[in-house]
Amino acid sequence: MLAPDLQRVTLDQDAVLSRSGDQIENVFFPDAGAISLMVDMADGQTVSTGVVGREGAIGVLSVLGPSPSGITAIVRAAGTASRIPALRFHAVFNRSPAIRHAVQIHARTLLMKFQLGMACNALHPVKARMARWLLHFSDRIDHDFLPLTQEALSQMIGVRRTTVTVLMRDLRASGAIKSHRRGQIEIDRSRLAVAACECHGTMRLELEKIFAISTARPISLAMPD
Repeated sequence: MLAPDLQRVTLDQDAVLSRSGDQIENVFFPDAGAISLMVDMADGQTVSTGVVGREGAIGVLSVLGPSPSGITAIVRAAGTASRIPALRFHAVFNRSPAIRHAVQIHARTLLMKFQLGMACNALHPVKARMARWLLHFSDRIDHDFLPLTQEALSQMIGVRRTTVTVLMRDLRASGAIKSHRRGQIEIDRSRLAVAACECHGTMRLELEKIFAISTARPISLAMPD
């Protein structure tokens, strides 16, 4: 159903796949790489509400109705994806129970992440939150070398770059970060997990529950040919 309209594309680092306020023109199913979902505030500040990798998709919730995108999707780790025009995906969504089910599960996982993320941002120290984000990012790319700059981290976490510099120094002193040079951070997952709040483990357990109950595979794997 989708195969004839899918196009293999390269996801270049820092590329913007969708911008807040714009209509969604394409749906992306990442095969590799990581994409952060950013909320842009009126004063110019930003904060990330989630990171999407090969387990998810970008733009699928546009099937809920014609409305501007509420987030800006930025590629943080380069990779590849399958892309399909949003209108074509909407047509298949209307005909395919499997696609509709996969989109429902995707929506549930996003809602869970947003809810836990809001609670975490309100209750946990910024150092623990940054450690959590680094672990989430590592989960998406399945690697301990993270292609992140301090500027990207400050945008994702919603703090000043000077704050990120101090936090990086503290995490490096504890061994949670093995090395850091511009554009790349090497982490020690076990030590970083000690520095992180419990939200990283909680989110992983909640995701496992959602997929176990639904018996659904990630949306990128549930696409029929």
